[in-house]
Amino acid sequence: MVSNHITDNCMVSNRTRERGYLIPLYLYPAADRGDLFAHLEPTVRQPNLNRKLLLALAEVYGREPMPEDIFHYVYAVLYAPVYREKYAEFLRMDFPRVPFTSDAALFSELAALGARLTALHLLKSPELDSPSCQFDGEGDSRIAKGKKEGLRYEPDEQSVYINPTQYFAPVPKAVWMYHVGGYQVCEKWLKDRKERRLEVDDIRAYCRIVTALKLTLDIQQEINALYPQAESKTVAFKVSPP
Repeated sequence: MVSNHITDNCMVSNRTRERGYLIPLYLYPAADRGDLFAHLEPTVRQPNLNRKLLLALAEVYGREPMPEDIFHYVYAVLYAPVYREKYAEFLRMDFPRVPFTSDAALFSELAALGARLTALHLLKSPELDSPSCQFDGEGDSRIAKGKKEGLRYEPDEQSVYINPTQYFAPVPKAVWMYHVGGYQVCEKWLKDRKERRLEVDDIRAYCRIVTALKLTLDIQQEINALYPQAESKTVAFKVSPP
């Protein structure tokens, strides 16, 4: 996941209390430090990346990648279905290991796809300005309590009903079923707001989420086609002796 805000450690669910870890891209100096060693600390923000990684990539690529490019590359790799399937057991036990391609052009190509994903997931992408679905029907725009009251997905219509008469469409089944972790995104968003009336901004946000997920599925296929090349020839990192 990506966030441009500080989040709670139970950001996915406050019921199951799954632990979330924040790994900031940059570290900022403390403005109020007055201890003996404060003058030795950096006075400007520093990339939260191992310097050995930066040097190794610079040696192979002929230039040092920007921290944002490295983040976007990593984000793309983590969204490659083939990577997730291949290392599924390891990903259940530990933080992911990311292979860095030794091909500079391929690195840039994957980083560009990761940048698109990042903008989509922050809902800041211009690709969301023309949503792929819309809200229709007559009613009070209130989300029903449950399926019996009208909250449901109709696959034949590709419609997400929030009550008996109002719905979002089209929402492809693959988008409706899309999971982040153990949560079905489109369903969870509505269930978290059941019995609430959707305002214009809420409706716009849901349409953008649906669009972002649809584009995510497309981009994941592009990443999937490139990922095997990335793993076929990787950067060798020098490991310091213990």
